[in-house]
Amino acid sequence: MSFSSDPVVRVKDASIFQDDRTVLSDVNFEIEKGEFVFLIGRTGGGKTSLLKTLYADLDLRLGEIVVAGYNIRTIKQKDVPMLRRKLGIIFQDFQLFPDRSVAENLTFVMQATGWKEKSKMKTRLTEVLMRVGLGSVGSKMPHQLSGGEQQRVVIARALLNEPVILLADEPTGNLDPEVSQGIFKLFQEINNSGTAILMATHDHTLVKKYPGRVLKCEKGRVLDSKVEEFDLSTDQY
Repeated sequence: MSFSSDPVVRVKDASIFQDDRTVLSDVNFEIEKGEFVFLIGRTGGGKTSLLKTLYADLDLRLGEIVVAGYNIRTIKQKDVPMLRRKLGIIFQDFQLFPDRSVAENLTFVMQATGWKEKSKMKTRLTEVLMRVGLGSVGSKMPHQLSGGEQQRVVIARALLNEPVILLADEPTGNLDPEVSQGIFKLFQEINNSGTAILMATHDHTLVKKYPGRVLKCEKGRVLDSKVEEFDLSTDQY
């Protein structure tokens, strides 16, 4: 096991592209192990493109990004699954297979990321569902679950490989405020156990209620509350 003190994410002089359009320029920040960071900004401002670049879904053409020890600029396609084993990726729209049970959804991910032993897979599946408070839903289909429960399944899926960081893209965007609070508290518990989290959100109330480090996509730049002050309340998320 590595006990390196290197940041989980290091971004240096990077430009983020969506197709042929530059959405963010001169991006510089680091995320340390166990850190919790909000990512905010207007719709279309580059939050999702930044996250997709971090998990190698968009090419990095300018600058340097290292995530969980992988150089995103030079990573080979065959190594992308290994990078993603070290990350937990959480989508707003869940992306669960509707024709498979919760257990089958999670098992698919384990098989796709190299798990082989059925007994270990079954144990891990039970562990992550218990972790998110859904110990008894393994046999249910996604449509039988509420939106909040589906998001908890997505978080469980992201935890399967014990990631060093969770990248969450609007994880409470489709949920009502009360359910959102419960999901956010779950993220806090995961963070308190040592997993770093980068959470993109439009939920201004979360950012205000739980003050912490904030990255803000604004006018083609990424502002970092760690190095400069900016007004959160003036931005329409």
